[in-house]
Amino acid sequence: MNRSVTRDMCQSGRTDGRGPLWIECGWVLKTKTKIVLGPISYCGKNICGKNTCGKDVYSKDAYDKRSHSKQDENKLLPPRSGCTIEDHVIAGNVEEFRKDFTSRIWLTYREEFPQIEGSSVTTDCGWGCTLRTGQMLLAQGLVLHFLGRAWTWPDALNIENSDLESWTSNTVKKFTASFEASLSGERELKTPTISLKETVGRYSDDHEMRNEIYHRKIISWFGDSPLALFGLHQLIEYGKKSGKKAGDWYGPAVVAHILRKAVEEARHPELQGITIYVAQDCTVYSSDVIDKQCTSMASDHTDEKAVIILVPVRLGGERTNTDYLDFVKGILSLEYCVGIIGGKPKQSYYFAGFQDDSLIYMDPHYCQSFVDVSIKDFPLETFHCPSPKKMSFRKMDPSCTIGFYCRNVQDFKRASEEITKN
Repeated sequence: MNRSVTRDMCQSGRTDGRGPLWIECGWVLKTKTKIVLGPISYCGKNICGKNTCGKDVYSKDAYDKRSHSKQDENKLLPPRSGCTIEDHVIAGNVEEFRKDFTSRIWLTYREEFPQIEGSSVTTDCGWGCTLRTGQMLLAQGLVLHFLGRAWTWPDALNIENSDLESWTSNTVKKFTASFEASLSGERELKTPTISLKETVGRYSDDHEMRNEIYHRKIISWFGDSPLALFGLHQLIEYGKKSGKKAGDWYGPAVVAHILRKAVEEARHPELQGITIYVAQDCTVYSSDVIDKQCTSMASDHTDEKAVIILVPVRLGGERTNTDYLDFVKGILSLEYCVGIIGGKPKQSYYFAGFQDDSLIYMDPHYCQSFVDVSIKDFPLETFHCPSPKKMSFRKMDPSCTIGFYCRNVQDFKRASEEITKN
């Protein structure tokens, strides 16, 4: 069969992990990130051009080129505004970026969840970071599928930017305590249910109410219980066919295949319209993707499915080749991109954007308490991160998995053209 190749994304190579992460994986204590003046690209959306005073601003490069003095720069701001260039720490519309970032679904280490089958493990602290970053990428794909890219969580700006440094300093203590309690009895499990009646009256219109129902539904699919479709328990079960078990290191390529299996096996009616394709040897075969999208969704008719395309790649040898910087930035700028399962050596991060030569990411390395997503109005705050983090591209581990979302075949063809240009 003749296959048309969308793109040989990069040189192929080994994409497996580095062995068990019980000792290797740590917690990040440096938490305060400064987003400097300049454009931001996040989840395929370019956020720039407005400052906190509501006036247009130039990028940092533009200021440098014009060789303005500090006095001249301040003159560009409206009179008596009370704002100076130093006030504009985050480029563009600060509130827009913060709300957009906080609205993304954040999935982290958890402790005291029901035991993983065949073990006494009740926490993934210290080993589950790549599974969590894979969950975040899939969650973003589902947000695009059900809610669209323009959606933001109405309560996003109400989350306090808490002292994450104090939070993470207690992680080791919680990690130890959770293992001491790992032999405790199993929790009573309930099937997550979300009722329309439970949300009536809380939102201003039907559209907002529908969005909140799907927001909670998506999060519930990633709950830490054996019944959650994309929860840690299910992902570990699917990982057994790759020789993995709870406590092992999961590389980005292995996680890509686990996510594919999880979506294929999901029997929820609302998930029958989406599938996952994993690239072979860094190559996406257009005919294979379209075949998956056109698979019969019901016995009486055929319809096009949305597809999440996962491309495991290696961007260099032992270290990431800096020649790939523009490639990565170009990919993250695409509206079809749902992020990258990546990180730096021994720690996995979910890369979702960039500013200048730094990657913007969400960090799963916070050990939070189990949340029972089957209860009515379960708290949402711990599933949303109030603080973006940045990391130099040079620190990026070369092994990663890139994700794209296409709503239909026509969308896929447009995405193929855009990716090929990159």
